[in-house]
Amino acid sequence: MPTQDLVARHRVVTPAPGGGSRRTLGTRIGRALRAGLRRARPAWVDIAWAAFAGLNLVAMRLLPGWQTVPFLVIWVSMTVIYGFRLWRIQPTILTITAVTLATGGIIGLQVLDGQQDGDYLAEVPLIALMFLVMVWHGRRRIAATEERLTALEEVQRISQQNLRLLEQQRQFLQDAAHELGTPITVALGHAELIEQAVTDQRVAADVRVVTGELARLRRLTSRLLLLASAGTPDFLQVAPVATDALILDALERWGHLPRRWRLGDAAETLVPGDADRLMVALDALLENAVAHTEAGDRIEVSVRLERGNAVIAVSDSGCGIPPADLERIFHRFARAEPYRSRETGGFGLGLPVVQAIAEAHHGSVRARSTGADGATFELVIPATAGGSLP
Repeated sequence: MPTQDLVARHRVVTPAPGGGSRRTLGTRIGRALRAGLRRARPAWVDIAWAAFAGLNLVAMRLLPGWQTVPFLVIWVSMTVIYGFRLWRIQPTILTITAVTLATGGIIGLQVLDGQQDGDYLAEVPLIALMFLVMVWHGRRRIAATEERLTALEEVQRISQQNLRLLEQQRQFLQDAAHELGTPITVALGHAELIEQAVTDQRVAADVRVVTGELARLRRLTSRLLLLASAGTPDFLQVAPVATDALILDALERWGHLPRRWRLGDAAETLVPGDADRLMVALDALLENAVAHTEAGDRIEVSVRLERGNAVIAVSDSGCGIPPADLERIFHRFARAEPYRSRETGGFGLGLPVVQAIAEAHHGSVRARSTGADGATFELVIPATAGGSLP
């Protein structure tokens, strides 16, 4: 490439003296003109109406016999233009005053000349007063609407803030459960190894206490994580679930505990749901039943079909639930008293987990108790069409 072309390509172009300034000035003038036209465009409507009102004032003066028509046309047209323009209060008052003086002045001159009766002049302030009342009501409605809009904006702001707080809470629970899960698992594994290796029975008893508490903490973190993830799109992996197999598996897992376990009705029903989540919910109900019973008390598990729903029930002959606690036992960290057994522990998260899983399946959970005669919890899940296995 020739040196001259290379130099020319990289040469800094210096604008001609005054050229850039003239272009900048022209651009500013153009923008100012366009802004002025945008501001003046609505004023053309007012100017056109003022000209129209002026023509009708001339007609009132020149045609005394027909002046009622242009007189009313002026006021009606002003009402119409106000409905579209909604002038501010000061221009509105000035316009009403000008129209009142103009129309009243013309009619007053005609009354003095004997062309009109004196009572006709009274119509001018009456019509002006009617227009003022209309303006007052209109502005009152506008103010009320603005207040409602302001209130709605405040409600929306508070709702968005609450949503952000709920999202932060959910994220905190997820992070806390994840962060706690690993050290708890590690500590539990070491405690179990120590329990297997220790020979001193007193130390072994202490290690069992540590192992039990760590297991409870692991259940707590898993339930916190489950509650935090409830409502997310990937919370459920939906597939057909056989409810009779679900309760039979649950009895196998829990049957080693010293209770009188019974299998009630076991309807062969299919539900569209997440088998793992439903298993967690059923385990939470069974854990709750064990916590409120003693060795030898009855715990019965059953499933039946009721109005298109599969009802998975866990009933026990334990201490029951006081009526005052029935309304709050599904709240987080709420616990009914008294407990007959604390071998499984309790944080008040089991029943909220059941409720979250039931609602994710578009179902519900309910409880009933007759005082000291035990309690029954029912997990209601919509069944598939037909409701039973082929």
